[in-house]
Amino acid sequence: MHQAVLPPFQNPDLLQQALTHSSYINEHPEIQTDNERLEFLGDAILNFLSGEFLYKRFPGKPEGELTPLRSALVDESQLARFAIALQLGARLRLGKGAEQDGGRSNPNLLSSAFEAIVGAYFLDASSDIHSVRIYVIPFFESVVSNLEVLAPAINYKSRFQEWAQANQRANPEYKIAHESGPDHAKTFVTEVFVNGKLYGQGTGRKKQDAEKDAARDALDRLNLL
Repeated sequence: MHQAVLPPFQNPDLLQQALTHSSYINEHPEIQTDNERLEFLGDAILNFLSGEFLYKRFPGKPEGELTPLRSALVDESQLARFAIALQLGARLRLGKGAEQDGGRSNPNLLSSAFEAIVGAYFLDASSDIHSVRIYVIPFFESVVSNLEVLAPAINYKSRFQEWAQANQRANPEYKIAHESGPDHAKTFVTEVFVNGKLYGQGTGRKKQDAEKDAARDALDRLNLL
């Protein structure tokens, strides 16, 4: 990991908002805005920049190989590691419940905070994507050599979709069967169906992680792992 530092903010309020979790707002009604909208924006920016980065870095790779690499580059665990390098856990504004539940080391909260930082910096830089690109590319570069090791572990959805299309002439359908826990630490249980038949079940802190786990379970039940 490269020497990680926070980007230079002209507006400190944007940085403060990026570090403010919804649980803090619940306990401090005088604070108006948490980091969820910034997280949404940062997620979109990171998906774009990671795709652009991989497109240029691996000119010979087809789309089918680039997609899992992008997933590995910006999945929850990887973004949480970026957040840890920035020591965001110690800077988060959390409610007492989230604090007691280990929120400062929760991968979901940390990855969300990193996304929010990226979104906030984009706005702080007057929506200049080039400034954000300059900031995030060193993070991508610091882990790119490991991507092809990481990617197979998150490629279950693509592999199961290929099987479903070839053998059932249909695409998998993912449905949330259950969700539990407080807002700052939800757990999702997702089931995957093909032509109405249940093939697998998975859990995760994010919906997409639960879907990946369900696809892995489906492949395991089909003896394809």
